[in-house]
Amino acid sequence: MKLTTIVLPAIMLMACSSGAADKTAEAAAQPEAAETPSWPAFNADSAFAFTAHQVAFGPRVPGTDAHRKCREYLTGKLADLGADTVMVQEATVTAFDGTRLPMANIMARFNTGAPRRILLAAHYDTRPWADEDKDETLRHTPIDGANDGASGVAVILEIARNLQLQKPETGVDVLLTDVEDYGSHDEEATGETSWALGAQYWAAHSPYSSARERPAFGILLDMVGGRGANFYREYFSESVAPVVNNKVWQAARAEGISRFVDEQHGAVTDDHIFISGAGIPCIDIIECANSVTGSFPPTWHTTDDTIENIDKTTLGDVGRTLMRVIYTERAQ
Repeated sequence: MKLTTIVLPAIMLMACSSGAADKTAEAAAQPEAAETPSWPAFNADSAFAFTAHQVAFGPRVPGTDAHRKCREYLTGKLADLGADTVMVQEATVTAFDGTRLPMANIMARFNTGAPRRILLAAHYDTRPWADEDKDETLRHTPIDGANDGASGVAVILEIARNLQLQKPETGVDVLLTDVEDYGSHDEEATGETSWALGAQYWAAHSPYSSARERPAFGILLDMVGGRGANFYREYFSESVAPVVNNKVWQAARAEGISRFVDEQHGAVTDDHIFISGAGIPCIDIIECANSVTGSFPPTWHTTDDTIENIDKTTLGDVGRTLMRVIYTERAQ
């Protein structure tokens, strides 16, 4: 992903290209239930274990053996956790530097009979270079991506484990995108679409044949396991899907979680932009070190993005928040 201080880049036009997006976001609002249902407990230890399992493969750079093994693990695990269907969308995409990369988006569906659906998304590939490392000699080293990649996937896997234990009223679709982090920071040379190549391909080849089949809204998880992490309302998310942001921040307050700070930060070029552009209003839950500077955490795109810097409490707070969103959402 890429953080920019420009609040109206051209890429925002794509995110808003679907005229139905804002209307769909408004439709996502649900009246408060008279009684709050119970649901299984999100297990932070389990989410941490799912994170560590991915990291153990090594850097999951597209085209590498570690990436292939992780893809096989994730598809198998989603099936083991009770997904009704698991699909892999394969293609070859061209990176900003001309490199041809094998791409494999992983999709799964839970509770397919539900008339209303939610999309949970995260990327599972990792950055090929630690280009933000303080040590210049390490800037060509692939990163472990414990936070930037594995953490979001891990939270979704733990949620999936709970979906198997108790079905919510709504269905849940899972999208694990590929080739998200093989982008360039030189936007003048490459444009703003060098990032999120898997999500772009998915949006252009949507698995949904009609608006009725599409999930009502989406939630993207990116860097959701860092120590002391705070989450602010991301600019594009607030512009395209404020109602969805409201759901998440209200759920966090109901859980007594303070790390979801009710302030807005800068614009992030991430998978959610292209998901929203495909007609599913989507927000990005992503760690931001400071709402004023809009900076990413210090481990971002460095060799310090390791399992040692993952905090179970952060994973648990994000997971508990999303469990409340999912299990309090009403079918229509």
